[in-house]
Amino acid sequence: MDSLDVKVIRKTLEAEGITSFELARADGAPLPAFSAGSHVDVQIPGGLTRQYSLCNDATEQHRYRIAVLRDPASRGGSVAMHDAVNEGDVIRISAPKNHFPLQHAPRTLLLAGGIGVTPLLCMAQRLAAINADFTLHYCTRSAERTAFRKEIGSSAFADKVSFHFDAGPAEQKLDLPAALAGAAPDHQLYVCGPAGFIDHVVGAAKASGWRSEQIHLEYFGAAPQDTAGDTGFEVKIASTGQSYTVGPEHNIIQVLKDHGIEILTSCEQGVCGTCITRVLEGEPDHRDMYFTDEEKAKNDQFTPCCSRAKSKTLVLDL
Repeated sequence: MDSLDVKVIRKTLEAEGITSFELARADGAPLPAFSAGSHVDVQIPGGLTRQYSLCNDATEQHRYRIAVLRDPASRGGSVAMHDAVNEGDVIRISAPKNHFPLQHAPRTLLLAGGIGVTPLLCMAQRLAAINADFTLHYCTRSAERTAFRKEIGSSAFADKVSFHFDAGPAEQKLDLPAALAGAAPDHQLYVCGPAGFIDHVVGAAKASGWRSEQIHLEYFGAAPQDTAGDTGFEVKIASTGQSYTVGPEHNIIQVLKDHGIEILTSCEQGVCGTCITRVLEGEPDHRDMYFTDEEKAKNDQFTPCCSRAKSKTLVLDL
């Protein structure tokens, strides 16, 4: 099943600037099963498609729940969800996808920054259900901006969660070195949130002895790109031999679309992986947040929605 229509059965203000949407099939049939860490692509009024993590219990099939941060600096998706999608509306979503799967381990550490709590909340529910050893650190600007705070506080795993507010007293703020200390080779770390938060956590984790394969992350939106030094390059289509010029002010997706070559996209920020394309020759300038450093070093695939070229020409498997 590639997509399905769902009805918004509940819209709830969960915290300042954060609204949850509870989705169910209009005919009452079960929704496709999902696992902790999954997301769905949501087709938003205005023609946008955005990814939102499922943050309800993964054993449920009568509903999906997503939560959306209202971000005026976004490209319209979050504002449209808040203003144009209401209870009773029918919207189209994809079947669940999971690029951030939970691995069972003797101990799991979950670190959430802001709206990045959504996939980690689902993970916490799963880990609690199987009596696993885990801790969730949830960092936000203030108590008023902390989605699901009451729900977490009354949950069966409340004693495994610590809240940290930027606006709160010093003693309750996250002591990251302490949280990361004592990692064993079979422990697992999951982090989700803004790019700056993730980069800070990952850097501290590696400095504390966590290996890359123990660290799992999912970005919520891409960091701003420095485009001042961008130059033009050629993109060659392997199947036809045709070449097209991508100027400094253009992106690959748009140039190819202008010549009748469509590449499926979704986030358009190098976060979701929808547009991944094989590279047969040339060196990409990777600007995504999807691939690991090791995957980028292979230079055999890239995300054309945001990435460019370091070489004069890229030959694409299209």
